[in-house]
Amino acid sequence: MKKSRGIIMGDSLVKGQITLTHEKLSKISNAVSEFLNETTVSKMIAEKTEEKVGYYGDLLVSLRRINVFCDEGKNSCEVILNGNTFRKAAAEKTLFWIYHNCVEEFFNPRIENWYEDSRAAYTGKNAIKFAYDVPQSLKEMMASIEGPYQTIREELEYYETDYQTKVIQTK
Repeated sequence: MKKSRGIIMGDSLVKGQITLTHEKLSKISNAVSEFLNETTVSKMIAEKTEEKVGYYGDLLVSLRRINVFCDEGKNSCEVILNGNTFRKAAAEKTLFWIYHNCVEEFFNPRIENWYEDSRAAYTGKNAIKFAYDVPQSLKEMMASIEGPYQTIREELEYYETDYQTKVIQTK
C-alpha cells in the first residue's frame, strides 16, 4: 500500500511540474511571438540611435530559436496532460528536455547576444544583460519572460542531474 501511495505522490508531483511548466511556457511563447511579430531589425534601429544591424539580427535569431523550443516544450506538455493516462516517464523526459533546451538556451544562448548576471539575484534587478545597448521594447519583453523562466528553472533543476542519473542506472 505504501509503495503505491509513493507512486501516486510522485505522479502528482511530476504532473504538477508539467502543468506549471506548460503555463509558464505558454506565457513566454505568447510574449516572444508577439514581440517577433511586431519587430524587425529596421524597427529596432529606429528605436535606438546606435546602428547595430548584425547584432539586432542575431538577437532576433536567438529569440526565434527560443520561441521554437518553447512551442515544442509547450506542445509536449499538452500531449502528456491530455493523454488518457498520465505517463510519468514521458513527463520526466519532457521536463528534462525543457530544462536543457528552453531554460538553458534562455540563460546561455548559443549566440552570445546576452548573458546572465549571476549577481542579479542579490540586487533584485533583472539577470539578463545584453552585449550592447538594445531598444527598450526588447528590454521590457525580456524582463517579462525572465520571471517565468526563473520559475521553470527553479522547479526543474532536479532534472538537470537526477533524470540523467536514472537513465544511466537503467542501462
